[in-house]
Amino acid sequence: MDDFTRNGGSAGPPTTRRGGLDRRRVLKTTAAGATTLSFAGCLGTVGSITGGSGSEDPITIGTLAPNPDSNYIGRGMARGAQVAVNEINDDGGLLGRDVELAVGDTNSSPLEARRQYQRLILEDEADFTVGVFDSPSLETVIEDIAEQQTIHLTSGASTPAVSQKVNENYDRYKYHFRVGPTNSYDLGKDLVNFLDDNAANIGWNSIAVLVEDYPWSQGPWEILQDRLGGVGVEVTMKRRYPPASDDFSSLYDEAEAAGADAAFIGTAHTGTDALLDWAYPNRPEVPPEPRPFAFGGIHVPMQLPTYYEQTDGLCRYGVAQISATANSEAGPLTQQFVSRYRDTYDATPVYTGYTTYEAVKLYKHVIEQAGTLDTETLIGALEDASFGGATGTIQFYDKDHQYAHDLEPTDDGAIYMQWQENDEGEGVQEVIWPENHQTAEYQTPHWL
Repeated sequence: MDDFTRNGGSAGPPTTRRGGLDRRRVLKTTAAGATTLSFAGCLGTVGSITGGSGSEDPITIGTLAPNPDSNYIGRGMARGAQVAVNEINDDGGLLGRDVELAVGDTNSSPLEARRQYQRLILEDEADFTVGVFDSPSLETVIEDIAEQQTIHLTSGASTPAVSQKVNENYDRYKYHFRVGPTNSYDLGKDLVNFLDDNAANIGWNSIAVLVEDYPWSQGPWEILQDRLGGVGVEVTMKRRYPPASDDFSSLYDEAEAAGADAAFIGTAHTGTDALLDWAYPNRPEVPPEPRPFAFGGIHVPMQLPTYYEQTDGLCRYGVAQISATANSEAGPLTQQFVSRYRDTYDATPVYTGYTTYEAVKLYKHVIEQAGTLDTETLIGALEDASFGGATGTIQFYDKDHQYAHDLEPTDDGAIYMQWQENDEGEGVQEVIWPENHQTAEYQTPHWL
Protein backbone atom coordinates (compact mmCIF):
# COMPACT_ATOMS: atom_id res chain seq x y z
CA MET A 1 0.00 0.00 0.00
CA ASP A 2 1.97 2.91 -1.23
CA ASP A 3 2.36 5.70 -3.78
CA PHE A 4 0.33 8.38 -1.92
CA THR A 5 1.79 11.86 -1.36
CA ARG A 6 0.60 14.85 0.60
CA ASN A 7 2.36 18.13 1.36
CA GLY A 8 3.49 18.92 4.86
CA GLY A 9 6.27 20.53 6.86
CA SER A 10 9.93 19.83 7.47
CA ALA A 11 11.52 16.89 9.21
CA GLY A 12 14.42 19.08 10.29
CA PRO A 13 17.79 19.65 8.61
CA PRO A 14 20.48 17.04 9.25
CA THR A 15 24.20 17.57 8.96
CA THR A 16 26.38 15.63 6.55
CA ARG A 17 29.32 13.54 7.68
CA ARG A 18 32.21 11.62 6.17
CA GLY A 19 32.25 10.26 2.66
CA GLY A 20 34.02 7.01 1.94
CA LEU A 21 34.24 4.14 -0.53
CA ASP A 22 36.67 1.86 1.23
CA ARG A 23 34.29 -0.72 2.69
CA ARG A 24 31.53 -0.80 0.07
CA ARG A 25 31.79 -2.20 -3.41
CA VAL A 26 31.09 0.14 -6.29
CA LEU A 27 27.53 -0.11 -7.60
CA LYS A 28 26.72 -0.51 -11.26
CA THR A 29 24.56 2.21 -12.74
CA THR A 30 22.10 1.62 -15.51
CA ALA A 31 23.61 4.21 -17.84
CA ALA A 32 24.79 2.38 -20.97
CA GLY A 33 25.67 -0.62 -18.85
CA ALA A 34 28.80 1.18 -17.62
CA THR A 35 30.35 0.59 -14.24
CA THR A 36 30.67 3.93 -12.47
CA LEU A 37 29.76 5.78 -9.32
CA SER A 38 26.42 7.46 -8.86
CA PHE A 39 26.20 10.14 -6.22
CA ALA A 40 23.13 12.29 -5.68
CA GLY A 41 23.47 15.87 -4.52
CA CYS A 42 22.51 16.79 -1.01
CA LEU A 43 18.82 17.53 -0.68
CA GLY A 44 16.88 19.16 2.15
CA THR A 45 16.84 16.40 4.72
CA VAL A 46 19.45 14.25 3.03
CA GLY A 47 22.44 13.64 5.25
CA SER A 48 23.26 12.27 8.65
CA ILE A 49 21.95 13.04 12.10
CA THR A 50 24.39 11.98 14.78
CA GLY A 51 22.95 10.79 18.04
CA GLY A 52 25.77 10.91 20.57
CA SER A 53 29.49 11.17 21.21
CA GLY A 54 30.92 7.67 21.40
CA SER A 55 34.65 7.17 20.83
CA GLU A 56 34.13 4.66 18.00
CA ASP A 57 32.52 5.42 14.67
CA PRO A 58 28.76 5.35 15.10
CA ILE A 59 26.52 2.66 13.69
CA THR A 60 24.74 4.25 10.74
CA ILE A 61 21.15 3.44 9.79
CA GLY A 62 20.07 4.71 6.38
CA THR A 63 16.45 5.67 5.79
CA LEU A 64 14.91 5.94 2.32
CA ALA A 65 11.84 8.19 2.34
CA PRO A 66 9.91 10.16 -0.30
CA ASN A 67 10.26 13.95 -0.05
CA PRO A 68 10.77 14.07 3.73
CA ASP A 69 10.76 17.89 3.68
CA SER A 70 7.32 18.22 2.12
CA ASN A 71 5.44 14.92 2.24
CA TYR A 72 3.57 13.50 5.23
CA ILE A 73 4.49 9.93 4.36
CA GLY A 74 8.21 10.60 3.88
CA ARG A 75 8.42 12.99 6.79
CA GLY A 76 6.76 10.39 9.02
CA MET A 77 9.32 7.79 7.99
CA ALA A 78 12.31 10.05 8.67
CA ARG A 79 10.87 11.24 11.96
CA GLY A 80 9.88 7.75 13.10
CA ALA A 81 13.42 6.53 12.47
CA GLN A 82 14.86 9.53 14.31
CA VAL A 83 12.69 8.93 17.38
CA ALA A 84 13.99 5.35 17.51
CA VAL A 85 17.60 6.49 17.10
CA ASN A 86 17.14 9.02 19.90
CA GLU A 87 15.77 6.31 22.19
CA ILE A 88 18.65 3.97 21.39
CA ASN A 89 21.26 6.63 22.12
CA ASP A 90 19.46 7.67 25.31
CA ASP A 91 19.75 4.04 26.40
CA GLY A 92 23.49 3.92 25.76
CA GLY A 93 23.68 3.10 22.06
CA LEU A 94 24.37 -0.28 20.50
CA LEU A 95 27.30 -2.50 21.39
CA GLY A 96 28.91 0.49 23.10
CA ARG A 97 28.58 2.70 20.02
CA ASP A 98 26.34 5.62 19.20
CA VAL A 99 23.79 5.31 16.41
CA GLU A 100 23.21 7.90 13.70
CA LEU A 101 20.55 8.34 11.05
CA ALA A 102 21.25 9.11 7.40
CA VAL A 103 18.22 10.08 5.29
CA GLY A 104 17.88 9.67 1.53
CA ASP A 105 15.07 11.42 -0.38
CA THR A 106 13.73 8.97 -2.97
CA ASN A 107 11.41 11.59 -4.50
CA SER A 108 8.98 8.67 -5.13
CA SER A 109 11.17 7.79 -8.13
CA PRO A 110 12.80 4.40 -8.71
CA LEU A 111 15.86 6.03 -10.29
CA GLU A 112 16.27 8.52 -7.46
CA ALA A 113 15.67 5.78 -4.89
CA ARG A 114 18.57 3.87 -6.37
CA ARG A 115 20.80 6.95 -6.38
CA GLN A 116 19.98 7.65 -2.76
CA TYR A 117 20.55 4.04 -1.75
CA GLN A 118 23.97 4.18 -3.38
CA ARG A 119 24.77 7.40 -1.55
CA LEU A 120 23.70 5.97 1.80
CA ILE A 121 25.86 2.88 1.33
CA LEU A 122 28.89 4.37 -0.44
CA GLU A 123 29.16 7.82 1.10
CA ASP A 124 27.42 7.58 4.46
CA GLU A 125 28.56 3.98 4.93
CA ALA A 126 25.19 2.85 6.26
CA ASP A 127 25.37 -0.42 8.17
CA PHE A 128 21.65 -1.13 7.61
CA THR A 129 18.80 0.53 5.76
CA VAL A 130 15.08 0.96 6.38
CA GLY A 131 12.18 2.58 4.55
CA VAL A 132 11.11 2.76 0.87
CA PHE A 133 7.49 3.72 0.38
CA ASP A 134 6.56 3.02 -3.24
CA SER A 135 6.67 -0.44 -4.77
CA PRO A 136 8.43 0.47 -8.07
CA SER A 137 11.30 1.97 -6.06
CA LEU A 138 11.63 -1.14 -3.90
CA GLU A 139 11.60 -3.39 -6.95
CA THR A 140 14.50 -1.34 -8.33
CA VAL A 141 16.56 -0.98 -5.16
CA ILE A 142 16.34 -4.69 -4.30
CA GLU A 143 19.04 -5.45 -6.86
CA ASP A 144 21.45 -3.05 -5.14
CA ILE A 145 20.50 -4.43 -1.72
CA ALA A 146 21.41 -7.89 -2.99
CA GLU A 147 24.70 -6.72 -4.50
CA GLN A 148 25.73 -4.84 -1.36
CA GLN A 149 24.67 -7.73 0.90
CA THR A 150 23.32 -5.19 3.38
CA ILE A 151 20.17 -5.86 5.42
CA HIS A 152 17.16 -3.72 4.51
CA LEU A 153 13.86 -3.55 6.40
CA THR A 154 11.03 -2.21 4.24
CA SER A 155 8.52 -0.04 6.10
CA GLY A 156 6.14 1.19 3.40
CA ALA A 157 6.00 -0.60 0.04
CA SER A 158 3.60 -3.53 -0.24
CA THR A 159 4.71 -5.27 -3.44
CA PRO A 160 5.02 -9.04 -3.00
CA ALA A 161 7.43 -9.27 -5.95
CA VAL A 162 10.48 -8.65 -3.77
CA SER A 163 9.51 -11.33 -1.23
CA GLN A 164 9.01 -13.78 -4.07
CA LYS A 165 12.59 -13.06 -5.14
CA VAL A 166 13.77 -14.01 -1.64
CA ASN A 167 11.90 -17.30 -1.96
CA GLU A 168 13.16 -18.03 -5.47
CA ASN A 169 16.81 -17.00 -4.96
CA TYR A 170 17.40 -16.95 -1.23
CA ASP A 171 21.18 -16.62 -1.27
CA ARG A 172 21.01 -13.46 -3.38
CA TYR A 173 17.99 -11.69 -1.87
CA LYS A 174 17.96 -12.89 1.76
CA TYR A 175 18.92 -9.39 2.97
CA HIS A 176 15.38 -8.05 2.50
CA PHE A 177 12.66 -8.16 5.18
CA ARG A 178 9.32 -6.32 5.28
CA VAL A 179 8.38 -4.92 8.70
CA GLY A 180 5.17 -3.35 7.48
CA PRO A 181 2.61 -3.00 6.24
CA THR A 182 1.72 -6.53 5.16
CA ASN A 183 2.15 -7.30 1.48
CA SER A 184 -0.65 -6.52 -0.92
CA TYR A 185 -2.05 -10.06 -0.94
CA ASP A 186 -2.31 -10.14 2.84
CA LEU A 187 -3.93 -6.70 2.72
CA GLY A 188 -6.57 -8.27 0.48
CA LYS A 189 -7.11 -11.08 2.98
CA ASP A 190 -7.61 -8.49 5.71
CA LEU A 191 -10.34 -6.85 3.61
CA VAL A 192 -12.18 -10.16 3.37
CA ASN A 193 -11.72 -10.90 7.08
CA PHE A 194 -13.06 -7.47 8.02
CA LEU A 195 -16.20 -8.06 5.98
CA ASP A 196 -16.62 -11.59 7.28
CA ASP A 197 -16.53 -10.40 10.89
CA ASN A 198 -18.42 -7.12 10.56
CA ALA A 199 -20.64 -6.81 7.48
CA ALA A 200 -23.84 -8.08 9.08
CA ASN A 201 -23.36 -6.07 12.27
CA ILE A 202 -22.66 -2.73 10.57
CA GLY A 203 -25.26 -3.07 7.83
CA TRP A 204 -22.93 -3.72 4.90
CA ASN A 205 -24.99 -6.58 3.49
CA SER A 206 -24.32 -5.55 -0.10
CA ILE A 207 -21.22 -3.84 -1.45
CA ALA A 208 -19.86 -2.21 -4.60
CA VAL A 209 -16.20 -3.20 -4.97
CA LEU A 210 -14.13 -0.35 -6.42
CA VAL A 211 -10.34 -0.74 -6.76
CA GLU A 212 -7.98 1.63 -8.55
CA ASP A 213 -5.97 0.03 -11.35
CA TYR A 214 -2.39 0.46 -10.15
CA PRO A 215 0.23 -2.27 -9.68
CA TRP A 216 -0.02 -2.18 -5.87
CA SER A 217 -3.72 -3.13 -5.97
CA GLN A 218 -3.34 -6.31 -8.02
CA GLY A 219 -3.05 -8.44 -4.88
CA PRO A 220 -6.14 -7.10 -3.10
CA TRP A 221 -8.12 -7.25 -6.34
CA GLU A 222 -7.27 -10.92 -6.92
CA ILE A 223 -8.04 -11.87 -3.32
CA LEU A 224 -11.41 -10.10 -3.46
CA GLN A 225 -12.31 -11.96 -6.66
CA ASP A 226 -11.35 -15.30 -5.14
CA ARG A 227 -12.76 -15.00 -1.62
CA LEU A 228 -15.70 -12.62 -1.43
CA GLY A 229 -18.06 -15.39 -2.46
CA GLY A 230 -17.56 -17.13 0.87
CA VAL A 231 -18.32 -14.13 3.05
CA GLY A 232 -22.11 -13.96 2.71
CA VAL A 233 -22.16 -10.40 1.36
CA GLU A 234 -23.91 -9.55 -1.89
CA VAL A 235 -21.50 -7.99 -4.39
CA THR A 236 -23.64 -5.66 -6.50
CA MET A 237 -20.79 -4.52 -8.77
CA LYS A 238 -17.03 -4.91 -9.19
CA ARG A 239 -14.86 -2.37 -10.99
CA ARG A 240 -11.13 -1.85 -11.31
CA TYR A 241 -11.29 1.76 -12.36
CA PRO A 242 -8.67 3.64 -14.44
CA PRO A 243 -5.56 5.25 -12.94
CA ALA A 244 -5.77 8.97 -12.15
CA SER A 245 -9.58 8.89 -12.00
CA ASP A 246 -10.89 12.13 -10.52
CA ASP A 247 -14.65 11.84 -11.17
CA PHE A 248 -16.53 9.02 -9.46
CA SER A 249 -20.04 10.18 -10.27
CA SER A 250 -20.80 7.45 -12.81
CA LEU A 251 -19.36 4.70 -10.60
CA TYR A 252 -21.38 5.94 -7.64
CA ASP A 253 -24.51 6.28 -9.77
CA GLU A 254 -24.12 2.62 -10.66
CA ALA A 255 -23.47 1.61 -7.05
CA GLU A 256 -26.50 3.56 -5.91
CA ALA A 257 -28.74 2.06 -8.60
CA ALA A 258 -27.55 -1.43 -7.62
CA GLY A 259 -28.58 -0.81 -4.01
CA ALA A 260 -25.12 -1.16 -2.46
CA ASP A 261 -24.96 -0.60 1.30
CA ALA A 262 -21.30 0.42 1.02
CA ALA A 263 -18.63 1.35 -1.49
CA PHE A 264 -15.82 -1.07 -0.62
CA ILE A 265 -12.77 0.65 -2.00
CA GLY A 266 -9.07 0.09 -2.56
CA THR A 267 -7.29 3.38 -3.20
CA ALA A 268 -4.02 5.22 -2.65
CA HIS A 269 -3.61 7.65 -5.56
CA THR A 270 -7.27 8.54 -6.08
CA GLY A 271 -8.54 8.42 -2.52
CA THR A 272 -9.41 12.05 -1.90
CA ASP A 273 -11.43 12.46 -5.10
CA ALA A 274 -13.23 9.20 -4.29
CA LEU A 275 -14.02 10.46 -0.80
CA LEU A 276 -15.24 13.91 -1.87
CA ASP A 277 -17.50 12.48 -4.57
CA TRP A 278 -19.03 10.25 -1.89
CA ALA A 279 -19.42 12.79 0.94
CA TYR A 280 -20.02 15.99 -1.04
CA PRO A 281 -20.99 15.17 -4.64
CA ASN A 282 -23.06 18.37 -4.95
CA ARG A 283 -20.17 20.70 -4.03
CA PRO A 284 -20.03 23.67 -3.87
CA GLU A 285 -23.77 23.73 -3.11
CA VAL A 286 -24.66 23.59 0.57
CA PRO A 287 -25.48 21.59 2.51
CA PRO A 288 -23.65 18.50 1.22
CA GLU A 289 -25.87 15.71 -0.09
CA PRO A 290 -23.81 12.55 0.48
CA ARG A 291 -24.32 9.34 -1.44
CA PRO A 292 -26.78 6.89 0.19
CA PHE A 293 -24.21 4.26 1.12
CA ALA A 294 -21.28 3.85 3.51
CA PHE A 295 -17.65 4.07 2.44
CA GLY A 296 -14.49 2.19 3.40
CA GLY A 297 -11.77 -0.34 2.70
CA ILE A 298 -8.12 0.40 1.89
CA HIS A 299 -7.84 4.18 1.72
CA VAL A 300 -4.31 5.49 2.21
CA PRO A 301 -5.17 9.21 2.55
CA MET A 302 -7.59 8.48 5.41
CA GLN A 303 -4.65 7.08 7.38
CA LEU A 304 -3.18 10.58 7.72
CA PRO A 305 -3.80 11.90 11.25
CA THR A 306 -4.50 15.39 9.83
CA TYR A 307 -6.98 14.21 7.19
CA TYR A 308 -10.06 15.34 9.11
CA GLU A 309 -8.84 18.93 9.05
CA GLN A 310 -7.63 18.65 5.45
CA THR A 311 -11.08 17.56 4.28
CA ASP A 312 -13.07 19.85 6.60
CA GLY A 313 -14.55 16.78 8.26
CA LEU A 314 -15.81 15.18 5.04
CA CYS A 315 -13.97 11.96 5.89
CA ARG A 316 -16.24 11.49 8.92
CA TYR A 317 -17.71 7.96 8.93
CA GLY A 318 -15.11 6.73 6.43
CA VAL A 319 -13.51 3.37 7.30
CA ALA A 320 -9.92 2.40 6.48
CA GLN A 321 -7.27 -0.17 7.20
CA ILE A 322 -4.40 1.26 9.29
CA SER A 323 -1.30 0.01 11.08
CA ALA A 324 -2.02 1.86 14.34
CA THR A 325 -3.75 4.97 15.66
CA ALA A 326 -2.60 7.48 18.24
CA ASN A 327 -5.20 6.34 20.79
CA SER A 328 -4.77 2.60 20.25
CA GLU A 329 -2.64 -0.14 21.79
CA ALA A 330 -1.78 -1.92 18.55
CA GLY A 331 1.47 -3.15 20.04
CA PRO A 332 3.49 -2.78 23.24
CA LEU A 333 5.44 0.19 21.82
CA THR A 334 2.48 2.11 20.34
CA GLN A 335 1.92 4.63 23.09
CA GLN A 336 5.62 5.00 23.88
CA PHE A 337 6.22 5.94 20.25
CA VAL A 338 3.23 8.29 19.99
CA SER A 339 4.23 10.08 23.18
CA ARG A 340 7.86 10.57 22.18
CA TYR A 341 6.93 11.55 18.62
CA ARG A 342 4.57 14.21 19.95
CA ASP A 343 7.14 15.44 22.47
CA THR A 344 9.76 15.73 19.73
CA TYR A 345 7.71 17.09 16.82
CA ASP A 346 4.46 18.41 18.35
CA ALA A 347 2.57 16.26 15.85
CA THR A 348 0.88 12.87 15.53
CA PRO A 349 2.63 10.18 13.44
CA VAL A 350 1.29 8.75 10.20
CA TYR A 351 1.35 4.97 9.69
CA THR A 352 4.77 4.89 8.01
CA GLY A 353 6.17 6.56 11.11
CA TYR A 354 5.08 3.61 13.24
CA THR A 355 6.51 1.01 10.87
CA THR A 356 9.83 2.80 10.35
CA TYR A 357 10.22 3.39 14.08
CA GLU A 358 9.69 -0.28 14.84
CA ALA A 359 12.05 -1.29 12.02
CA VAL A 360 14.88 0.58 13.76
CA LYS A 361 13.84 -0.81 17.14
CA LEU A 362 13.85 -4.31 15.66
CA TYR A 363 17.44 -3.76 14.54
CA LYS A 364 18.32 -2.86 18.12
CA HIS A 365 16.55 -5.98 19.38
CA VAL A 366 18.36 -8.44 17.12
CA ILE A 367 21.76 -6.75 17.44
CA GLU A 368 21.61 -6.85 21.22
CA GLN A 369 20.34 -10.42 21.10
CA ALA A 370 23.14 -11.52 18.76
CA GLY A 371 25.87 -9.32 20.25
CA THR A 372 27.29 -8.64 16.80
CA LEU A 373 26.80 -6.72 13.55
CA ASP A 374 27.63 -9.78 11.47
CA THR A 375 25.16 -9.87 8.60
CA GLU A 376 24.63 -13.62 8.42
CA THR A 377 24.07 -13.84 12.17
CA LEU A 378 21.56 -10.99 12.07
CA ILE A 379 19.65 -12.51 9.16
CA GLY A 380 19.19 -15.64 11.26
CA ALA A 381 18.10 -13.56 14.24
CA LEU A 382 15.55 -11.69 12.12
CA GLU A 383 14.20 -14.95 10.72
CA ASP A 384 13.63 -16.19 14.28
CA ALA A 385 12.37 -12.88 15.66
CA SER A 386 9.05 -12.32 17.40
CA PHE A 387 9.20 -8.68 18.43
CA GLY A 388 6.51 -6.57 20.06
CA GLY A 389 6.54 -3.33 18.10
CA ALA A 390 4.39 -0.25 17.62
CA THR A 391 1.89 -1.94 15.28
CA GLY A 392 1.79 -5.40 16.82
CA THR A 393 4.00 -8.47 16.77
CA ILE A 394 6.69 -8.50 14.09
CA GLN A 395 7.58 -11.92 12.79
CA PHE A 396 8.42 -13.06 9.29
CA TYR A 397 7.43 -15.78 6.86
CA ASP A 398 10.26 -18.30 6.60
CA LYS A 399 12.53 -18.57 3.58
CA ASP A 400 10.50 -21.40 2.02
CA HIS A 401 7.27 -19.40 2.05
CA GLN A 402 5.98 -17.88 -1.19
CA TYR A 403 6.44 -14.46 0.42
CA ALA A 404 9.70 -15.15 2.22
CA HIS A 405 10.77 -12.58 4.84
CA ASP A 406 7.46 -10.70 4.60
CA LEU A 407 5.65 -9.62 7.73
CA GLU A 408 3.58 -12.60 8.84
CA PRO A 409 0.13 -11.45 9.98
CA THR A 410 -0.80 -12.27 13.56
CA ASP A 411 -4.03 -11.97 15.50
CA ASP A 412 -3.05 -8.46 16.59
CA GLY A 413 -1.97 -7.32 13.12
CA ALA A 414 -4.90 -6.05 11.03
CA ILE A 415 -6.64 -2.91 12.28
CA TYR A 416 -9.58 -1.01 10.80
CA MET A 417 -10.45 2.47 11.98
CA GLN A 418 -13.28 4.91 11.35
CA TRP A 419 -13.07 8.68 11.36
CA GLN A 420 -15.43 9.88 14.09
CA GLU A 421 -16.06 13.24 15.73
CA ASN A 422 -15.60 13.76 19.47
CA ASP A 423 -17.57 16.07 21.76
CA GLU A 424 -15.23 18.96 20.94
CA GLY A 425 -15.92 18.61 17.22
CA GLU A 426 -12.48 17.16 16.51
CA GLY A 427 -11.85 14.24 14.21
CA VAL A 428 -10.55 11.05 15.83
CA GLN A 429 -9.31 7.84 14.23
CA GLU A 430 -11.22 5.26 16.28
CA VAL A 431 -10.35 1.57 16.00
CA ILE A 432 -13.52 -0.40 15.24
CA TRP A 433 -11.91 -3.81 14.51
CA PRO A 434 -10.63 -6.17 15.76
CA GLU A 435 -12.44 -6.27 19.06
CA ASN A 436 -9.29 -6.65 21.17
CA HIS A 437 -8.04 -3.27 19.88
CA GLN A 438 -11.40 -1.54 19.61
CA THR A 439 -11.60 2.04 20.89
CA ALA A 440 -15.16 2.76 19.66
CA GLU A 441 -18.16 1.11 18.03
CA TYR A 442 -18.82 1.62 14.32
CA GLN A 443 -21.03 4.65 13.62
CA THR A 444 -23.50 4.55 10.74
CA PRO A 445 -23.41 7.77 8.68
CA HIS A 446 -26.15 10.02 10.02
CA TRP A 447 -27.84 10.37 6.62
CA LEU A 448 -28.39 6.62 6.23
